[in-house]
Amino acid sequence: MVVGSVGELMDLLRGGHGDGHGLRVAALLRRSHPFDKELQVAGLLIDHPADTIRPLLGERVARLLRLHGPGAPAPGPDPDAESLGHAAEAGRSASLDAGVLEDWRPVLELVAAGAYGRTA
Repeated sequence: MVVGSVGELMDLLRGGHGDGHGLRVAALLRRSHPFDKELQVAGLLIDHPADTIRPLLGERVARLLRLHGPGAPAPGPDPDAESLGHAAEAGRSASLDAGVLEDWRPVLELVAAGAYGRTA
């Protein structure tokens, strides 16, 4: 299934049975990388398959997700992938207040609109 709109993506995230890991990862990345919206979105979607969101959110977000999905290659010298990995590990702590999913809709809309560019 390919996600075609931010509304569909929000429905997918709302319907997820996760423990809030993605929200915590995104919140950590928002603090450590406040201007990198694509990296933050990759954190929010850390537990989702990259290919389902690539057409909507771009190759960079998908690439970062591929680096952390099942069967991911060994981490390379990519500082963004490293930051995502550190936040994913730190986000396993359930004590972090990560806010609510609806807070992320505007960020998802900006990234989907290409407001932060597309880099490979």
